[in-house]
Amino acid sequence: MSSHRSPSVGVILPRDLPAADVLPFARRADGLGFAELWVVEDLGFRGGVAQTAAVLAATRDVHVGIGILPAAVRNVAFAAMEVATLAQLFPGRVTVGLGHGMPGWMRAAGAWPARPLTLLTAYTRALQALLHGRTVSDEALGLTDVALDPSSVPDVVPDVLLGVRGARSLAAAGQVAQGTVLAEPTTPQYVRAALAQAAPAGPHRVVGYNVGAVADDVAAALATARPGLAWIGDPDWAPHLVGLPFAEDLAHLRAGSATREAFAAALPDAWVTQLALAGTPEQVRARLAELGAAGLTTALAFPAGPDPVEALASLARVL
Repeated sequence: MSSHRSPSVGVILPRDLPAADVLPFARRADGLGFAELWVVEDLGFRGGVAQTAAVLAATRDVHVGIGILPAAVRNVAFAAMEVATLAQLFPGRVTVGLGHGMPGWMRAAGAWPARPLTLLTAYTRALQALLHGRTVSDEALGLTDVALDPSSVPDVVPDVLLGVRGARSLAAAGQVAQGTVLAEPTTPQYVRAALAQAAPAGPHRVVGYNVGAVADDVAAALATARPGLAWIGDPDWAPHLVGLPFAEDLAHLRAGSATREAFAAALPDAWVTQLALAGTPEQVRARLAELGAAGLTTALAFPAGPDPVEALASLARVL
């Protein structure tokens, strides 16, 4: 389902931001008027629930998303308690992203399930049922007559989005979730392809990640964004390049580059503008309009450059 409205614009809290900068980053994003701020839960970095609680408490208006909580890591009954707490304390300001988690990380942590999609689908249904105050029994999830206490059921139940990319997982997102989270790079072609799998008839929230760099000097913006694209030629991320006319050439460039850094340095400017939210404010607004026309509802930017907190002001020029 496509739309001709530009998506709302938000930012992503870098997973490796120094601890002393986390709350200043959140307050700055809130003060600049970004619609959403999403936190990241990657193995070995910071926990998604704890970050979300801290960011919500430190801000006033910004909507906070959790991207993403791997389903196999937390018992769904206890995950429902955490989400319900956030939703009660900060009504209407939370979105929950669920997913499989990266297979390598999940296996390293001993948490990769035998049937990832079966688990994610059951988990998503159970979480939503619990948040709506229903009693849930599910043998596969280990639940027997589990429910939240009525005093803990939130008045405003958060949307649940699935951070997935495979065709079957996208189809499941359309069946059991309110939306889909697409990892970077999110292009109009990728949005259309994902929606064709998840929700061809709509409505469906689509949140997309991209590297972001905005400057009056186009060359400066592209140079700032380019290092953030160093990993995109890896084979696992081929779905993100669907429909791009230079996808095959990009794969060849990656295969012929000695390092990821060399690959990123060799990316043509024209490719960078298609793989990131990078350029002048006018150029990035035009790109956001293209993404909105493809069906993206929220565009999230990773602030590129050496100082993510300072980069927020430049990114806010597109608002």
